[in-house]
Amino acid sequence: MKNRFVVLAVMVPLLIGVRQLSAQESSQEQCSLAVLSQRISNQQLVCSSNVVQQMALRGHAFEQNQLGMASMLVIGPEYSENEALKWFERAARRGYAPAQVNLAVMYMNGWGTPVNYAAALHWLDASADQGFPRAYYNLGVLFLNGQGVRQDYAEAFHWFQKGAKANDSDAQTNLGYLYDQGLGCQHSAETAVAWYRKAADAGNPLGQNNLADMYLRGEGVPQNNDEAFRLFQKAATQGSTGARIKLGYMYANGLGVKKDLGTAYAWISAASMAGDRRGDYLIPTLKELLTAQQISAASQKAHSAPFKPNQQLPINSFAP
Repeated sequence: MKNRFVVLAVMVPLLIGVRQLSAQESSQEQCSLAVLSQRISNQQLVCSSNVVQQMALRGHAFEQNQLGMASMLVIGPEYSENEALKWFERAARRGYAPAQVNLAVMYMNGWGTPVNYAAALHWLDASADQGFPRAYYNLGVLFLNGQGVRQDYAEAFHWFQKGAKANDSDAQTNLGYLYDQGLGCQHSAETAVAWYRKAADAGNPLGQNNLADMYLRGEGVPQNNDEAFRLFQKAATQGSTGARIKLGYMYANGLGVKKDLGTAYAWISAASMAGDRRGDYLIPTLKELLTAQQISAASQKAHSAPFKPNQQLPINSFAP
């Protein structure tokens, strides 16, 4: 059974470097909240929440988008999903492309509003018309899943390809997956590897996981357990549960690494604690081969970094 995955949900790590400015606001006027500044730019001016709030109230789209993102962190009683929706919509209506994507994400997930794929499609189209790469990716997701539109792999391929060429690593991963599975395009393991590699090189955990699986199976690349282990490890430490299970499998069988049943147990348990129980079938066998003391130690390890489940906040879905 193949264990490559496509990014089907929009909750993925997102670090967008391209920002489109509203007509009335220059980059010198942009003011970032401290809690969000590291997600945007080390050179971005950091301001107090009061200053950002006042700029947002005066109609500055960048700051309105900032308040929307902060609201998804729920960092205080004045922040909420409903507040996020309000600020994203204000910025979106001012033509700010990242906020248009963010508003679409809210509608796609039902955050602060009932799920509304038609509204999501409207705002993604508006952002895509401005050439914003994250909009291309999310449009691909809608067509891939048939959410609010007729499922159309060729159309999903079109949007993922646009996003991939614009260096969106999630779009690159999904484009690789379509080549991998022959969906909307001719099957090509070699081309799938090329796109997985681009995403992996950009630090995308799902791209790393999928590329690792290609190395493990020798599909599109020469079989290489060492490289598979290296990539699964990178993805696992970023929170990819599929990679954690595969890493546990490799430790259990001594593939690309010295056999270590305790560490195998820890990685598979870490995936299970994060909600991915696909590796649980391996646990009974490992328990039979480990002592009670080893199981206890492995369980404690699973709760510690880098094994600790990666609690992804909704903020990781949004574009600054």
